[in-house]
Amino acid sequence: MFTWKKRILTAFACLLTLSLLYPAANHKAQAFTESDADAAMTALVNVFYDPAAKYFYVNSDHQIHPEHAHGPDGGLYTDFWWEAQLWETVMDAYERTGSPAYRTMIDDVYAGFNAKYPDMMANPFNDDLGWWALACLRAYELTGTTEYLNRGTFLFNEIYAEWDTSYGGGIWWRSDAHTPGQANAQKNMATNAPMIMTAVKLRDAYNDLAYLTKATQIYNWTKSTLVNGSKINDHIEGAGSGIIKDWDFTYNYGTFLGAAVSLYEATGTASYLTDANSAAEYVVNKMVSAQTIMYEGENDAAGFKMIFLRNLNRLREKGGQAQYLSFLQQNATQAWNHRRTSDNIIGSDWLRPTGSGYVQSLAAAAGVSILQLVPADGYSGYIAGNGAYEAENARRTLIGGGGMINESTNAGFTGRGYVGGWNTDGTSIDFYVNQNTAGTRTVTFRYAAAAGNASRYVKVNGVVVASNLVFGSTSGWSSYGTVTVAVPLNAGSNTIRLGFDSSLGSSNYLNVDLLSGL
Repeated sequence: MFTWKKRILTAFACLLTLSLLYPAANHKAQAFTESDADAAMTALVNVFYDPAAKYFYVNSDHQIHPEHAHGPDGGLYTDFWWEAQLWETVMDAYERTGSPAYRTMIDDVYAGFNAKYPDMMANPFNDDLGWWALACLRAYELTGTTEYLNRGTFLFNEIYAEWDTSYGGGIWWRSDAHTPGQANAQKNMATNAPMIMTAVKLRDAYNDLAYLTKATQIYNWTKSTLVNGSKINDHIEGAGSGIIKDWDFTYNYGTFLGAAVSLYEATGTASYLTDANSAAEYVVNKMVSAQTIMYEGENDAAGFKMIFLRNLNRLREKGGQAQYLSFLQQNATQAWNHRRTSDNIIGSDWLRPTGSGYVQSLAAAAGVSILQLVPADGYSGYIAGNGAYEAENARRTLIGGGGMINESTNAGFTGRGYVGGWNTDGTSIDFYVNQNTAGTRTVTFRYAAAAGNASRYVKVNGVVVASNLVFGSTSGWSSYGTVTVAVPLNAGSNTIRLGFDSSLGSSNYLNVDLLSGL
């Protein structure tokens, strides 16, 4: 499995055309109930599961597409870590329902995977192997099947053997890249944090404190090397003492907070709970659009939020952190509201309706899992959230691969940063806005325009509402102004597009920080 692809997906997410045929904005909301959770899981199985192969397809149309042509049968079926996540989704459904069908399916998916991958150790990616180790131990906890314990133990021991003292410790991402500075040589959160959770499960299974010692060892290295305050960095690479790559992925926050929750359960030490809350709050406050978890891209990136939300729910349950329940329920409802009603499949972006094109199984499973994990609240309306849409979390339309970038260079921004470097024809920022009721709203753009007055147009659901909105000059790039515009919005989903057109007469750069007032 080519897990390295997830490292670059965010930068190119808006270029992908997968599932971009979206229905009209007046999509009807539905209640999130227990029956909805049942329907979502049934749909996932009906659309993506091949009972003959005992394996999940990559795509809803059962065709091979170049966007993710990895895995058995030339990419017809999901690759290594995708199948581990889909197996966990089956476990999510079994844990919620106790259904004998899902209990059987746990064994079947495992058998199907082993038929496709008879030698797991041929895969050099330790994070892939680690996801199977963790899933195997969860399967053992749910079923008591010794095979799952044995496999999980074997995988843990093989991966842990990849620990060495380079960069002060940590487990290597790949078993064939061990020299600092070598191509693909890195130690990352994706490999190390899940191993902590696995080690705690092994401690529980064997009542062997040696596994807890290993969990603590990995955790201490991970925290000291890859965590900076509430910021969870991606990996360390390069020669010598190494360089930290600070890419933001909800996946990393989810694995780290999950590791902290596991150690909190194992030890009762309050500092682990503090660490878990710090990671959780960063995402809940900064990697969202109006409190809906942000879109991070297709392929591997579409599954990142599943990892985060599964572990956030563990923090709620095992750590007694009830403050996350509303966030989890709103995101579950948002995912369900934006499903494709023809087959109940949930797409990769929970802020807008799922399109008529093919959907990838990892993206669909993310929505299904949150419906299994979170207690249904029966709410039957739309989710408007808090009305604050960070520009850096919105969807950007790029021309020629450039013209707009996410930055955090100039102080004074809200959230994680702002969209800058923007004066290229045809480029735009799309804010997917949900409203409880239809009506005209006055929205506010927060921005910086130190190069002078900048002009942009505003479209709402494809209709121009402001052909030349002027963003007045600010005294510096760390000095922010606001401009308002009235927009007509439907109940449910809407798209507010802020776009650049050189014919408006201004080619000045504009940094966009926030859309608010909804």
